[in-house]
Amino acid sequence: MPLQFNPVKLFAGTGTKALAHKIAESYGKPLGNVTLSRFSDGEFQPSYDETVRGCDVFLIQSTYQPSDNLMELLLMIDAAKRASAHYITAVVPYYGLARQDRKDKPRVAIGAKLVANLLKSAGIHRIMTMDLHAAQIQGFFDIPVDHLDGSVIFVPYIKSLGLENLTIASPDMGGSYRARTFAKFFNAEVVICDKRRKRANEIESMSIIGDVTGMDIVLIDDICDTAGTLAKAAALIMEKGAKSVRAVCTHPVLSGKAYETVENSQLTELIVTDTIPLKQESPKIRVLSTASLFAKAIANVNEHGSISDLFRV
Repeated sequence: MPLQFNPVKLFAGTGTKALAHKIAESYGKPLGNVTLSRFSDGEFQPSYDETVRGCDVFLIQSTYQPSDNLMELLLMIDAAKRASAHYITAVVPYYGLARQDRKDKPRVAIGAKLVANLLKSAGIHRIMTMDLHAAQIQGFFDIPVDHLDGSVIFVPYIKSLGLENLTIASPDMGGSYRARTFAKFFNAEVVICDKRRKRANEIESMSIIGDVTGMDIVLIDDICDTAGTLAKAAALIMEKGAKSVRAVCTHPVLSGKAYETVENSQLTELIVTDTIPLKQESPKIRVLSTASLFAKAIANVNEHGSISDLFRV
């Protein structure tokens, strides 16, 4: 029997409207209309302004803070399910609470698993996301997970810079695998910044494992939150004799004084994507769009094509 293709409808949560419009434009289909009704106490209720019965529905929303973004996505999923959507895919460019992926001390929650349970219980059939904090979070789901790789966006840009003595760096030990994977695209060496934390978002000390003298360093990370780690790593790398230092981070959380920290740091530039909208402009922050990649992934899912084909740089 020939493959059956159901009508596709794309909808956006309020937190990811700008990216969703770009995805829809790249996909070649306009965003569907959703009304978000608000009560005076802050409660809200999304409703679809068009039918989704029998459709393959893609709901685009990053779940960065505040938690209203996650709650809005859950309500949109529930509304689509109750309106008889055929297949519901949550497109979550930035998967919030992903740093809570294990019990690293007694009596703590595993937030990444809880969010997975909530999304599945709400009614999704599939989730599409990018550069999870830990790849094994995919195992928290008992449904298909399309885990897109940001390197297909970053590698062409880094190549375009023509850096003569490129060396890839990880800002901590935990990111060494990510850095080594990235380095393979350039046949480059890897150095590691070994940091010790006093507490969350506060670094006690840092040292460099490897030689950075005369090198153009590119730090690789998935999330840039306060930018404190990157700024300290950049300062230490330049102190050790590097020629230049840049940073690549998929998700620009950029909380607190992050923008000020980046601008006052020794980073030549911070290269991020649009999975989270920037709160303000910065001359040191360059944004690369994920829209085309997500649009291709949505098309491949709907047409029963391969997602792994999208990982080729």
